[in-house]
Amino acid sequence: MLVYLARRTAALIAIVLGVMALVFLLSRTLPSSPVEMMLGAKPTAQQIAQARVELGLDRPLVEQFARFALRAAQGDLGISLRTGQPVVTEILSRFAATAELVTLALLLAVLVGVPMGVWAAARRGRAFDQASRAVSVSLVAVPVFFLGILLQLVLYGQLQWLPLQGRIDSDLMLDHPFASVTGFYLLDTLLAGDLAALRSAASHLLMPVITLAAASLAIIMRTARNVMAEVLQTDHVRTARAYGMRPGRLLFGFALRAAMLPLLTVIGLTYGFMLGGSVIVEYVFDWPGIGGYIVESVVTNDFPAVIGVTLLVSSVYLLINLVIDLLYFAMDPRLSL
Repeated sequence: MLVYLARRTAALIAIVLGVMALVFLLSRTLPSSPVEMMLGAKPTAQQIAQARVELGLDRPLVEQFARFALRAAQGDLGISLRTGQPVVTEILSRFAATAELVTLALLLAVLVGVPMGVWAAARRGRAFDQASRAVSVSLVAVPVFFLGILLQLVLYGQLQWLPLQGRIDSDLMLDHPFASVTGFYLLDTLLAGDLAALRSAASHLLMPVITLAAASLAIIMRTARNVMAEVLQTDHVRTARAYGMRPGRLLFGFALRAAMLPLLTVIGLTYGFMLGGSVIVEYVFDWPGIGGYIVESVVTNDFPAVIGVTLLVSSVYLLINLVIDLLYFAMDPRLSL
């Protein structure tokens, strides 16, 4: 196990370095320059030369990358050209909001999509299977931004059931302040015992979580259905059914475990996809995560921020895939390291 982890860790480091080099090279070869962002309009030649020295742009490209990689290994991703704050501080202040949104959306997609896929496979060709197929195709076909706006029009504009945007009511943050322990508002308000803030945070999460989870739910549901349909035709499942095993235990306690390996792969890939694809949802619901931050950084040529967010997202994605690979061996003891 230790040898396997060492090999995988070395591979992850190599991939992160490759991503870092690619993004760094693109940021240095694009026509726009960070000097323009730093100095504004009509800088003098002396100001440009001084700024290039301060940013290290006067040095060879290889040396620039080596210095950047060394600082990044120490947790220093530079200073944001747009805000003047350390990029690490900016990212950490926003990442918890994105992580909470994506994690809850994935949980919703798994908790709803897997049971629906299992029941659709058990009733293959029947009405429930046909209905689930229609639902999954519809969820994939509807654009994310359209679904988000539609939910806002109905649940906020017509019914007044849920708030329009943001993470929590602003007046509650003033009247019911709570300590930010994890950055996840649901957990922080629960730890603080503030039920009013907890209800507000939960109500603000519902629409963006549903919007982000919709397309992934459809993918997980169809994957679970197709994999379970194959597993239910295997000899050991038919033998268990012939011995009189209860249908619920047969499906969810016996056959589903045999189908978990491909499902784990899809779930891991889905989390990475949702982490990178939450930008639209965050913009629609004015969610203060890294999605809006990265878009504003790209528009304003804030290269340190762009590189920092890219490294974070790619690192999290690679770590999730490592965890999924380790779960393979826990789920199927026949596998060998």
